[in-house]
Amino acid sequence: MRQHDIEQFVGLEREVWEALVHGDGDAEDRLLSDDFLGVYTVGFADRADHVAQLAGGATVSEYSLSDARLLVLADDMVLLAYRAAFTRPGETVSERVLISSIWHERVGSWVNIFSQDTPAVDTSTR
Repeated sequence: MRQHDIEQFVGLEREVWEALVHGDGDAEDRLLSDDFLGVYTVGFADRADHVAQLAGGATVSEYSLSDARLLVLADDMVLLAYRAAFTRPGETVSERVLISSIWHERVGSWVNIFSQDTPAVDTSTR
């Protein structure tokens, strides 16, 4: 099985987050596969849903990613899991989630085919 560099996939995830910060639907359209499936606390989303959320502009004002882990599923498919903290425009409270994203290499380019967000619980007060 070929080796994969975790930083490559963290970089791809950052491109997705930057699209959310800049309201860049074209970047989202390029990074997500035609058959993309998102699983979120509010329900399921396909690529069109994900891109449409940016029609009104940015949905994130700032973000940070940490604790990334890579699971190689096949030579052309990986799962990247990480923690994200982000703030929405006009908000002051940061949201924290655990994210799992599956990236698949298709025709020489990596695209995101699946993403699931799980709300993170603050365990520092336990």
